[in-house]
Amino acid sequence: MESILEPATKMQQSDRGIRLSFSTSNDGLMLKKIQAVHVPDGRAIDVRPLLHIVEDILSFAAPGGDAIVETGKQATGTEAFQHQTNYQTNITDMLETFSFLIDRISIEMARKCSETMEEHATTMSILSMVSNYPWDAKLVIALSAFAVNYGEFWLLAQCYNSNQLAKNLAILKQVPGILQRSTMLKSQFDTIKDLITAMLDIAKCLVEFKEIPSNYVTEDFAAAVSAAMDHIPVAIYWTIRSMLATASQITGLSGSENEFLSSLESWELSSLVHKLSSMHSHLVGLLAICHKQIDERKFIEAYQNLQYLFNAAQIDNSKVLKALINPKDDPLPLVDGANKKRVSVDVLRKRNVLLLISDLDILQDEVVILQQIYEESRRQSNSLDQNPYELVWLPVLDSSVSLSKIKQRKFENLAATMTWFTLHHPSLLNRAVFRFIKEEWRFEQKPIVVVLDPQGRVTCSNAIHMMWIWGNLAFPFTIAKEDALWKAETLTLDFLVDGIDPVILKWISEERFIFLYGGEDIEWIRNFTHTVKTVARACGIAMEMVYVGKKNPKENIRRNMAIINEEKLSHCLPDITAIWYFWIRIESMWNSKHQLGKADENDPITQEIMTLLSYDGSEGYGWALLSKGSTEFTRAKGTTFLTCLSDYDLWAEDVQTKGLVLAIHDYFLLNPTPHHCNRLVLPGTADRLPEMVTCSECRRTMERYILYHCCDE
Repeated sequence: MESILEPATKMQQSDRGIRLSFSTSNDGLMLKKIQAVHVPDGRAIDVRPLLHIVEDILSFAAPGGDAIVETGKQATGTEAFQHQTNYQTNITDMLETFSFLIDRISIEMARKCSETMEEHATTMSILSMVSNYPWDAKLVIALSAFAVNYGEFWLLAQCYNSNQLAKNLAILKQVPGILQRSTMLKSQFDTIKDLITAMLDIAKCLVEFKEIPSNYVTEDFAAAVSAAMDHIPVAIYWTIRSMLATASQITGLSGSENEFLSSLESWELSSLVHKLSSMHSHLVGLLAICHKQIDERKFIEAYQNLQYLFNAAQIDNSKVLKALINPKDDPLPLVDGANKKRVSVDVLRKRNVLLLISDLDILQDEVVILQQIYEESRRQSNSLDQNPYELVWLPVLDSSVSLSKIKQRKFENLAATMTWFTLHHPSLLNRAVFRFIKEEWRFEQKPIVVVLDPQGRVTCSNAIHMMWIWGNLAFPFTIAKEDALWKAETLTLDFLVDGIDPVILKWISEERFIFLYGGEDIEWIRNFTHTVKTVARACGIAMEMVYVGKKNPKENIRRNMAIINEEKLSHCLPDITAIWYFWIRIESMWNSKHQLGKADENDPITQEIMTLLSYDGSEGYGWALLSKGSTEFTRAKGTTFLTCLSDYDLWAEDVQTKGLVLAIHDYFLLNPTPHHCNRLVLPGTADRLPEMVTCSECRRTMERYILYHCCDE
């Protein structure tokens, strides 16, 4: 793959409007001279392993008084030795190519290091020696030669007190003088250390530029690349000049007569530190522009790849799942909730996969009910070779925002409660996947379940409504299955309560009269339940009552349940989760009908669902639904039902001929509420809302408003 650094001629034809603040006319002239000796032969060289060696040498040398006193400490560390051994084998071939050249340059640096007036000529000579190499290789090769001389010098200094051979060589090289004056020379050492850091920063920056693939270079950031190409040669020149200046100062310090750097020499080093630091800062800025554009291009490519994979025929679901779940090539991106061990995406190969997509605000109630459905599927599959489907939680968070400690703990706590597969960490979903889920599958805030068949095809973009309504009866959770289930369904009391409370199902099978009622006002609840009991005694009928609370139950519903149980007003659903599940199923019925395009006013099931939702969403007192067995039922708002029960004498005779349910229903028809105000709150996650909704009381068209609602009390 070509780099943006080689060849440079194409980019040099682009806009040259970006200029460095440190550029001077001399640097401009110098650029032409440097480019004149730049004749690369086109070879591709990865110099990063060599740069790692150089960086280790320069860091282990550590030119500081404290490091010299603690002789041998850095050079003999086992961890450092192991680190060096790990990449030593990777550069053997490279060193066979570069060793002679590195040796020549190191000799040139050593020979000229004391001739300060010859630094320009020596720098140009070194550039001529590396004329056939790319820009980044030029600098790394020169830096390697500098590291040889510099590392040898400090190796003798560090081993002086512990190795006789090193001591003798150090005496010949006049190293003891530095050891004796290390404390006085601390400021000089610090300046040299800063300059070496600046040199390494420039080298690493150039290697990063080299690694930018040319196919990502577009006109959008050609100016930034062109500016970098103008200034990289000059940065290389001044970095090599800095190597020579550093070598010269070290040689000068080793002489017994030179105890301190002259003020001019000290100023020269400080000025080089400033110059290289300024160059590095500007090049880093240009590099950031390039990386931003590359990230954007990669993002677009990844998004388009997801679109292609989900639209193309696949042999199995492997490619789809890896692009979705494992775009960062983590070998074990999933955690098996059953044993909390990390696993690869391959465990899902050729399986029906349900993707549970949510943020970290998924309700614990949702997790609990999903857990029941999931575990039931496992029990039902005991006789099968494998489970009918696998469930995978994808926590969708904005990857551009780092995960706080609070969110990290929240994620870990949620994942710990799930026995299905979960993503090892939210950061494994990249930005393209985040956008794909939001735009293609219309994920907003509420959890969705996307169903993939064994070939990776999306058979339902959101099956969570089916799961809430029918559980595993809806498997394989396709649109066709959902449609078939509705065609076989009628709205009965046992369908409304399903298996939420076995007690209610028992009452239904015994053909008892059952009141479902809901609301928040505890005084209305006391009045209603007392009145029902009075009418039941008058009719000589056994009457059961069940409190179903309100959608999004909070603490006030919990208090009501405690009062109802304590005062024995009626039966309640078992707990808050059961109340939540009762209402989420009703809401899911509307969502399911709506998703199928069958949520119209001519559909009786849809109308009954919307009526119950309007009762729950309206202000004021509660509501009630009376049923006998599974099929007969009537319903009304709380005040209407109380009025009806209070007028028992007006319809008492009809009970004998019509039955209780029909007698009350006819009373409602003959005595419509003179004034009412119904409010229907439909789920905000629906992708398209009905243009017209009729009132369940008077059948007139309801006015449409937009409501932003926070469920916190």
